[in-house]
Amino acid sequence: MTLELDLIDETEELEPDALDLVEGLLQFAAKRLEIQEDSELVVTFVDNARIQEINRDYRDKDQPTDVISFALEEMGDGETEIAWDEDMEAPRILGDIIISTERALEQADEYGHGFDRELGFLALHGLLHLLGYDHIEPEDEDVMFSLQREVLNAYGLER
Repeated sequence: MTLELDLIDETEELEPDALDLVEGLLQFAAKRLEIQEDSELVVTFVDNARIQEINRDYRDKDQPTDVISFALEEMGDGETEIAWDEDMEAPRILGDIIISTERALEQADEYGHGFDRELGFLALHGLLHLLGYDHIEPEDEDVMFSLQREVLNAYGLER
């Protein structure tokens, strides 16, 4: 197993199959993307009200969104990088992904595909952000979105 993965369903509404799908997809992506063995990641599933609160408090956007990623490896202003001795093995802590299951349902309907596909897309999208991928510039968007498509298709979650 590549990822140490914690899945937290704050909504208490997700079926076990949905949680298994997210875990399987993220493990598959970790192998495919050659993420360091035993890297750690937390995925939390929330409703629109909770993700709106997080979006407002941390991103100054007072509206619900579909997924938010908090990368622990990303240095903020004024933060000091942790220095490890060369012979120390430290786990790679990727960060947290927060997914609105309500928004995932809305978008699955809007885009005309299943909830599983949308949930998988959002989990993978969040993981890629934690790995440093972004879609602000068109060329970066092309790279990130084609990688998403490639992984989702290989896992069997075609659109």
